[in-house]
Amino acid sequence: QVQLVESGGGSVQAGGSLRLSCAAFGYARCTYDISWYRQPPGKEREFVSSINSGGYTSYADSVKGRFTISQDNAKNTVYLQMNSLKPEDTAMYYCKSVICGHWGQGTQVTVSS
Repeated sequence: QVQLVESGGGSVQAGGSLRLSCAAFGYARCTYDISWYRQPPGKEREFVSSINSGGYTSYADSVKGRFTISQDNAKNTVYLQMNSLKPEDTAMYYCKSVICGHWGQGTQVTVSS
């Protein structure tokens, strides 16, 4: 029903920035509400941020004030701008269709101290 493709991960030093992208292809309804999750090494997957079709956003406390989620409806793409990165932000980052439950393949973010 939908394919989600993440990109933009990489390795940065603490204090740096990255912008992740989640491009959605397929059934339109599946692309309306998108969430970002992350899974640090050896830990459970955790919620990071989400945005719905009305532009309402939410964030985990650990990223508030540092990360910003946004969407480009014309491109069916959701972005996660990550600033002031910390080593504890190191994780595999995934986007998810909230309505349809599909996950992307993930993109790795590594932050060194």
